[in-house]
Amino acid sequence: MSKHVFNIDDLKGILHEGAGEPEGPGVETATIDLEFEELGYDSLAVLETCTRIEREFGVALDEEVLAQARTPRALVDVVNKHLSVTHLA
Repeated sequence: MSKHVFNIDDLKGILHEGAGEPEGPGVETATIDLEFEELGYDSLAVLETCTRIEREFGVALDEEVLAQARTPRALVDVVNKHLSVTHLA
């Protein structure tokens, strides 16, 4: 059963599982509008995170949309939009 809401805590957990500790400050409430690179996550870490989100939450994330979701807040918003569409279908 897939979840219908994705939040910052979900993102933090998945990032930690897939990428380990960041080279920067990581995802916190105060840093959710900084780009992943600024937070210490490289593109491979973000790609692994997106793969895990797709698997755990049962959504398919388009590469073009993900390329635009460069901050934690933007990624959470994208996932939740996909979850709401999936839930309505």
